Amino acid sequence: MTDRASRIIAVANQKGGVGKTTTSINLAAAMAEAGKRVLVVDLDPQGNASTGLGIDIRALGSTVYDVLLHEAPVEDCIEPTSMKNLFVLPANIDLAGSEIELVSVFSRESRLKKSLDPVAEDFDIIVIDCPPSLGLLTINAFVAASEVLVPIQCEYYALEGLTQLFRNVRLVKSNLNPILEVKHVVLTMYDARTKLAEQVAADVRAHYPDIVCRTIIPRNVRLSEAPSYGQPITAFDPLSRGSVAYKELAREVL
Repeated sequence: MTDRASRIIAVANQKGGVGKTTTSINLAAAMAEAGKRVLVVDLDPQGNASTGLGIDIRALGSTVYDVLLHEAPVEDCIEPTSMKNLFVLPANIDLAGSEIELVSVFSRESRLKKSLDPVAEDFDIIVIDCPPSLGLLTINAFVAASEVLVPIQCEYYALEGLTQLFRNVRLVKSNLNPILEVKHVVLTMYDARTKLAEQVAADVRAHYPDIVCRTIIPRNVRLSEAPSYGQPITAFDPLSRGSVAYKELAREVL
């Protein structure tokens, strides 16, 4: 058994637009600020976690795609960010066809785990930003991870599709990765002015009483502006409500 990072967290929800990438980069940044050495693995072909951390994805020599499909050494592909302790294994559009390409590859579900093993002990925490689907990329994240964090948007249909996500986690746990657990559910995009947000939050807490985080991520303009400046919210506007919330969440998850 290789040494692995003390914690590898897959941030997953097959619904798009629930704040997965926002949560991945800002949680990672807040943890890095708390003194942890953190690697963000961008597994989404859109590469939003990479650009949100200031990486120019058009200028990359090699990405997570090369790691997964061509066994490029992961240490050659990791990029530093402008924040101390925070690194990224970037993605770009090359990754878009990888779900299909991976189908015929030997031990296709554990490519990511195998790639990360050599660098796992260099980081305290690895955060994997999963694509909004439950395909082979997300399965690779689940096989590599020790825990899953699920962001849930405080809107109608929030719980839809989660049964499937939990079923997939159970399947991976029983067949490929016995240590995998859904450890945290995070309520995102919370708008305190609406009755609906309050209702959804209560519903989610009722469904998953043991794993819903106390910290709720508010709907916050500064949070949505930060990625276009290539910065996590903790650097872009350290005093904003979004920044304060992610620092709180980092404390809770740590």
